[in-house]
Amino acid sequence: MKKIAVAALAASVFALPAVAHAGGYIQVQGGLDAVSALDESKEGFAYGAAVGYDVPVSSNMFVGVEGSVDDSSTKYCIRSIDVVGDKACLRTGRDLSVVARVGTNLSEAGQLYVLAGYTNARLRLTYDDGATGANNFAYGENGDGLRLGAGYKHNFGQNLFGKIEYRYSNYESDISRHNVLAAVGFNF
Repeated sequence: MKKIAVAALAASVFALPAVAHAGGYIQVQGGLDAVSALDESKEGFAYGAAVGYDVPVSSNMFVGVEGSVDDSSTKYCIRSIDVVGDKACLRTGRDLSVVARVGTNLSEAGQLYVLAGYTNARLRLTYDDGATGANNFAYGENGDGLRLGAGYKHNFGQNLFGKIEYRYSNYESDISRHNVLAAVGFNF
């Protein structure tokens, strides 16, 4: 009889469902930004903030939506293009996104998820003639794209959490971006 009771207790412990956080969250994030454009690839630092909302759909699965605003230090410059001393630079600007997330609870504190959605990034081209400035110009353009990714979220208590996330974004005009980000946030 003792063996049956111990086996039943052990089975009940392993059968306890992990409970997902239901509700909103806000986070700050930063990490690697690798942008490929014009057959070149450059790396920089991406940083930003996101807000989202998750809803449990079962005892161990959740769905959610997240919006983020990011920026980056990534840029690519070429010198002495037309005359000695001139410079042209292509810089990444703000990156806005809205993604849907689907995930599973690995434990009471850990969640694994995938994401997909829309992203819109700004690229800015500047030219400095290196002399009088009479030929200087700046041009910016937005690019729409698809964002895919995956991540792991770990809750540290009821409100504080940390995340690690990989994101791939593919924009118009053969421009793509890879991000590896770490985030810290608060559930509310």
